[in-house]
Formats: sequence, structure tokens, C-alpha cells
Amino acid sequence: MTQAPFPQAITDVMGDLRRFAMMLTRDPAMRDDLVQETVLRALENRDLLKDPEGLRAWLFQIMRRRLIDLRRTAQARAGREDALQWIKDDHQPAMQDMQVRLGQIRAAFAHLPPDQRRALQLVAIDGLSCRDAADLEGIAMGTLLSRLARARQRLRAFENDPAIEMVKGPKP
Repeated sequence: MTQAPFPQAITDVMGDLRRFAMMLTRDPAMRDDLVQETVLRALENRDLLKDPEGLRAWLFQIMRRRLIDLRRTAQARAGREDALQWIKDDHQPAMQDMQVRLGQIRAAFAHLPPDQRRALQLVAIDGLSCRDAADLEGIAMGTLLSRLARARQRLRAFENDPAIEMVKGPKP
């Protein structure tokens, strides 16, 4: 078989290939992809065609096998994606854990000495600048910064080891 008749023979059965692919897929876009891949495989493997009279059946066989391969690939991909969703670290921690942690942080904040607690509240919670917080409290800026530093240091110590009791300061 020469090169020229083979592509022409494929062109002659193109309508049958499209109808068969539509019957198999029921999807026009997938049909076109399947026909294209079938023709490509046929051109790549034209040496395997023993009987030129059986071209149509040979192309249908290539198409069926290619569709099976595509479905298996899609099924395997879906399985991998399903497995990956369980591996991802995008889960939310349990609300109970967050509530317990929030309670621990509140307790640690409540156990700070009142001057440190007030300085931290004004700057970290209320959002005042250090200068405004010092003026509001009627203390020097250095004093406010010292109280903030000590409060943050105590909270960091608690963060690193929640078992640390924060009882050095008076309770509110």
C-alpha cells in the first residue's frame, strides 16, 4: 500500500468514524477528540494493517481500544485525586480544640499583672499607638514599652509551655 491512498482511504470513512464515536461517547467534543486520536494512531501504525479492505473495521477497533484507554486513565486520575484530597492538609481543626485554646489564652491574659494587661490591651487589642497608650495611662513611653515587653514575654512563655502557671501576677 502506498502513502497516498492510505490517507485518502481514512478520509473516505471519516463520516463512519464520527458516527461510531458519537455512538460510543454521546459527547460531541469527546467524539472529535476520539476520532482525531484514532486517525493519529492509524497513521502511526499503518504498517500493522494487514488487509487494506478491512480498514474500516481496523479503525473501529483502534477507536474502541482508545476509548477504553481514555476511560481507564480518567478513572485512575479520579482515584488519585480522591486519594489526594485525604492527604492534603486543608482540614479545619476541631472547634472544641479552638475553644479550649482560646480559653487558655484568656486565662493567661487574665493572669497578667494589671499594668501589663492594660498596656497589652491598649496596644494589641484596642489598636492604639504606643505614644497614645502612654498618654492615656499618664505614664512615660519607656514605662509602657517595658510593660508591653514583660506581658509579651510572659505570654510567649505560656505559648511555649502551656503547663506554666501564670500566677505570679494578681488575678483580676
